[in-house]
Amino acid sequence: MTTTTKLCPRLKLLFADDERSLQELMRLELPRLGHEVTVCPDGATALAALDRNVYDCILVDLDMPGASGLEVIARAKQLAPDTEAVILTGKSSLETAVAALRYGTFDYLTKPCKLSDLDVLLRRVAEKRELTYKYRALKQRLDRIEGSAKLVGTSTPIESVRRTIAKVAPTNSTVLIWGETGTGKELVARALHDESLRADMPFVPINCGALPENLIESELFGHRRGAFTGAEEHRTGLFQVASGGTLFLDEVGELPKSMQAKLLRFLESGEIRRVGDNESMICDVRVVCATNRHLDQMVAAGEFREDLWFRINTFEIALPPLRERIDDILNLARHLAARYGTRLGIDDVLFSPETVEALKQHSWPGNVRELANVVEHAMILCDQPPVRLEHLPRRFAVKSVPAMPVPAPPSPVAAAPLAQNAATATKAAATSSLREREIHVIRDAVDRHGGNKSKAAEELGISLKTLYNKLNQAMSLDKSA
Repeated sequence: MTTTTKLCPRLKLLFADDERSLQELMRLELPRLGHEVTVCPDGATALAALDRNVYDCILVDLDMPGASGLEVIARAKQLAPDTEAVILTGKSSLETAVAALRYGTFDYLTKPCKLSDLDVLLRRVAEKRELTYKYRALKQRLDRIEGSAKLVGTSTPIESVRRTIAKVAPTNSTVLIWGETGTGKELVARALHDESLRADMPFVPINCGALPENLIESELFGHRRGAFTGAEEHRTGLFQVASGGTLFLDEVGELPKSMQAKLLRFLESGEIRRVGDNESMICDVRVVCATNRHLDQMVAAGEFREDLWFRINTFEIALPPLRERIDDILNLARHLAARYGTRLGIDDVLFSPETVEALKQHSWPGNVRELANVVEHAMILCDQPPVRLEHLPRRFAVKSVPAMPVPAPPSPVAAAPLAQNAATATKAAATSSLREREIHVIRDAVDRHGGNKSKAAEELGISLKTLYNKLNQAMSLDKSA
């Protein structure tokens, strides 16, 4: 009966020792154990290698020409604090152990050492690094999430989204989530991760539109020290932080063309390269993208790579706007109110019938994000349930409209064309009323923030560009009137 041994995750290693026979042994055997290794004959060569590349772990002899093993370790820790270090020494002593601890060394081995012992030690290094990345990703996630991450609602559109998630999540396929601002694209990305085989590994989100073009490559792929002005130490990129898990690229349509090419290269090869680094590394990451832009139109306009568009939307999940899932508004409001109620010390949250009707009648240009802001606003003002109309923001105050005189009934001959004209007029009036209400909501938000359009857009859950477009449309209508 044969048994199989689980392969050790691949590590990028630096080995430094002045014994030629040991150099040749490690150059041959470490790759057989599944690792990538750079072999250095002395301390000076090792220091130069550290300035060029970042390593997961360094294995160094204590006594070497050019620089001692402890000097090499100190330099490695200065450049990249995450780098693990292992001392190889011919002298096993208390002094060696103390020196190892003082310099933050992972462990030490006495020469000559068995390859099996070295293999076990490197597995421990890999496990520690994996736990470190998991911890960082979990901390990042806990810092960003409040309350439950489940999809709330029972409407037909949201049930369709749930079914798609259940089918796609267990695969490693790339997914493109499309939806208006505030519809919950990151929530769906988290659901895809939580229901996947990678659920115990990191989920790392990044907003591609929130980073300057000159920083996004470093943020995603990392950089080595000296790669550009201000790069004073090696940096681990988010692709590597998400290793084994899911990287969520929100607003992927905002990626510059140069970064689109690098993303495509990773999706096709699984390799990344740090800024300023000459060597690539394999990275096991599932990529989920999201956008509120029409990428097909961007492709036609030459703003987005067609090959990347085909590559990222192996599966596409379209999220419905809140105005198309009116039946979910009350459940969503209760869910959000319960979350804020717990934080504010309110146990039982109820909404008056008038409040429910007002929420259902609203056009929700900011979608679920706007609803979350409205509910939080109401919960702060509401000392005792139920939540009433006066607890909602001012834009929900409905002004009475004076009744129009009732015209005399038309003659039978004119009834048909008049009915048709009336239907057309009613539809036009409804559209006009919805547009006017939307403009009123936007102008009210701008006034409330003293003319600060950025804060108004943030409150409404829409982009600043969309807000300006709406205001320009309103000015055009005012002039035409």
